Amino acid sequence: MRALLTPYPQRDAGIVIFKPGSGLMNLFHQRRLLISLVPDELKDFPIGEIPDVEQALVDDERLRAFFSDKRVIDAAGGIDSMRMWLERGQECQWTLGDGYHDKNMVVTDYEGSAVRLCWHHDLKFKDHLLPELDRLAYNNQANFVIKSAVAKLQLPPGHQLSFFELCWWAVTMGVIDVMPNPAARHALRWKPADPIKSVGREADIQPESAPRDVLVQRAEKVKPILALVIDPDTPESYMLRPKRRRYENPKYTQWVKRQPCCGCGNQADDPHHITGNGFGGMATKAHDLFVIPLCRRCHDALHANTAGWEKEHGDQVLLALKTLDRALAMGVIATGKEK
Repeated sequence: MRALLTPYPQRDAGIVIFKPGSGLMNLFHQRRLLISLVPDELKDFPIGEIPDVEQALVDDERLRAFFSDKRVIDAAGGIDSMRMWLERGQECQWTLGDGYHDKNMVVTDYEGSAVRLCWHHDLKFKDHLLPELDRLAYNNQANFVIKSAVAKLQLPPGHQLSFFELCWWAVTMGVIDVMPNPAARHALRWKPADPIKSVGREADIQPESAPRDVLVQRAEKVKPILALVIDPDTPESYMLRPKRRRYENPKYTQWVKRQPCCGCGNQADDPHHITGNGFGGMATKAHDLFVIPLCRRCHDALHANTAGWEKEHGDQVLLALKTLDRALAMGVIATGKEK
């Protein structure tokens, strides 16, 4: 459960006293409790307990047209994949009424979306259009898109997807042009549009570019950090003992050092070139693609006791492959025009 706490109106030497209320006291019995500033996607909720929704973005009215668009659903995997996702659930999504449910479930199509109902409610509401079914169908679409974005961006399960993470997913999937103007305005961090005055001079009217068009234009300028070009006919390919070339790419290693540390999960400081696995030449490092993000402490610990570090945190080769996989999935490494 997520909750917002009400600040008590007393401050002393930089200490803030919170008054959580009896309904939230159970949170303080846990081993850890994080109190932080309210993120942008939750700032419009009233103070107190936040509704127990799976993802806050589902309730963002600016994104309703985006989550409902067929192109966005197709980018997330398509309606068939959404049906399969719903089929994994075990409960009827209809919660109103007398509470009776049949034990058998069915995923039924509804207005371009799908809803999971028990046989009783499926038969009862067949061919009906109801506000509650509208809500369930939309929530399923929105949650399905968010689930797909979390997986595509390789974020941990249960991660609260932020507005800007969703925008990046839309860019990588080619559907950023579907983003509604109010949402695009927020993505660009533009202030709300000034209301049109009923009385004024025509010369004072300054036309504004549509936020969605500006967002698309900026997304089109996004370039990959690294483009790989494949040449299957290099001279070395025909040599019996070719001279080794070392691949270097500072842009990629700079990206790696900005990722979470493979050891402790904190912000990394260094792109560590894997060692002790036969990569690299005589007195030379491995290629710049064979690197993993490490903080300074974990980097020193790995060099001090490589076997012990790998036993605790995992094999360097596997971690390097996971780093490459993350880079490919995020579009950091892109395929350029082949020779």
